[in-house]
Amino acid sequence: MAVSGGNAYEASTPLLDDGVDGVVDYKNRPVLRSKSGAWRSAIFIIGVEVAERCAYYGIGSNLITYLTGPLGQSTATAAENVNAWSGAASLLPLFGAFVADSFLGRYRTIIIASVLYILGLGLLTLSAVLPSFSSSDCESDTDVNPCSPPELQIVFFFFSLYLVAVAQGGHKPCVQAFGADQFDAQHPQEYKAKSSFFNWWYFALCLGSCAMLLILNYIQDNLNWVLGFGIPCIVMAFALVLFLLGTTTYRFSIKSDEKGPFVRIGRVFVNAAKNWRTTPSAIALEEESPRILPHQGSDQFKFLDKAMLAPDGSKEDGKVCSINEVEEAKAILRLVPIWTACLVYAIVFAQSSTLFTKQGVTLDRSIGSGFAIPAASLQSFISISVVIFIPIYDRIFVPIARAITLKPSGITMLQRIGTGLLLSLVSMVIAALVEKKRLEIAIEYGLVDKPKATVPMSFWWLVPQYILFGIGDVFTMVGLQEFFYDQMPSELKSVGLSLYLSIFGVGSFLSSFLISVVENITGGDGQDSWFSDNLNRAHIDYFYWLLAGLSAVGLVAYLYFAKSYIYNRGSTI
Repeated sequence: MAVSGGNAYEASTPLLDDGVDGVVDYKNRPVLRSKSGAWRSAIFIIGVEVAERCAYYGIGSNLITYLTGPLGQSTATAAENVNAWSGAASLLPLFGAFVADSFLGRYRTIIIASVLYILGLGLLTLSAVLPSFSSSDCESDTDVNPCSPPELQIVFFFFSLYLVAVAQGGHKPCVQAFGADQFDAQHPQEYKAKSSFFNWWYFALCLGSCAMLLILNYIQDNLNWVLGFGIPCIVMAFALVLFLLGTTTYRFSIKSDEKGPFVRIGRVFVNAAKNWRTTPSAIALEEESPRILPHQGSDQFKFLDKAMLAPDGSKEDGKVCSINEVEEAKAILRLVPIWTACLVYAIVFAQSSTLFTKQGVTLDRSIGSGFAIPAASLQSFISISVVIFIPIYDRIFVPIARAITLKPSGITMLQRIGTGLLLSLVSMVIAALVEKKRLEIAIEYGLVDKPKATVPMSFWWLVPQYILFGIGDVFTMVGLQEFFYDQMPSELKSVGLSLYLSIFGVGSFLSSFLISVVENITGGDGQDSWFSDNLNRAHIDYFYWLLAGLSAVGLVAYLYFAKSYIYNRGSTI
């Protein structure tokens, strides 16, 4: 197969109105619009991502239950480990994007990452098969601390788990960017469809993940973990086959620059640093600066303009970096304030798969007679709310907003993100109030020292915080995806999406760090910490109030940075 990654394609544009500029097919031939790309290709790619997310969340959604159950870890330790793994999985896409954009190309990176994914999930399944203790072989001396399996099995488990994280790091940024690449921004219909692509992309992910969560979490809690880990492995193998089936319809971008984007950007920062103390020649930069896209607010990072000069500050034969290369570097720097302001949102996001799940374990989760919904499956309410709200947003809210604001997307990407940040704050306030109510009921019924007893409180009390999470995701999660894709130069789209994912990576690590600090501060002198293994003596509600306060600070910072942000020309905003 003649698909190339970082090297230039030698192809000519079709001499037909149906041709698409700047792209070729899998054999390096010019492509026809009527037979390639757009939704024709996007359906394959969305299907692949649905399968991948089912596999990922099939492992991650109930991971805290496996860690506190078969692996015998405390609630705080398990939450820290889940956050650390989730953080690594969200930061590794930066490396995956580097490999894809500089060397292999998105198509090849997706295939290699998929193979690693299948291997990691297979090993994870094997780790659950290995001989270990059984409940009859090990009796815990407490209600909350089960016995631990052999150390070798634990090491093998985490090795397999982090191999999945590495594979996800190559898969995640490339699939979505590759999907968006199938739409031609220069074509009116495809340009409009690209904005909807991000909405329906997330809709499909949540719809598939919701169904898989309900099935897998039940299997993991009531049957066995071998099957619970094995099914995601099979799903991921199916995803790879589906991706390959769509090859003949894909559009592959032509790379015209021999230097990779990371190399170009690195040269800008290196040369700007070398010329840091150089006073730029007025003649040298005045001739260039008016053409450095002033609408982007480039004066904010004017120091990078020195990368275009020789070390002596002159211009003659000394333009080390081009205007476009400097602007690429500025485009990344301008995203940093928005990236930073959204970190608290990522910290809050991390709680849905950890502390929310541990809360759910203590509640009455019965539906009808004889069936109890798995605690981890309560996360499906996030997906359900997304599935319900995205069509409302795309088909009702956007057209109404478009008629008022006259903007193609109804509201700007930054307005969309900010709305989700506010909803995230409200969800934490509600979560704190619900947890306070749970503790009061536990005290009322004398269950404080009975951590395994079911608190006579319905799981429906938790549903509002999950639903707000889901609606917030429609605004912030999808908004961030579109924003970081849209605001990056064309050859750095994978980098943009990996930067978006890194928000949640760093946020997960910050959540792990915050839990560790709070655990050490509140658990001193033999006292029960806020994250006591006995949740009836813990105070997760205090932690939620802390997160609500941090969310308020983060929202104020975000509003400040968003107000001064200037969109790139040609943005879909």
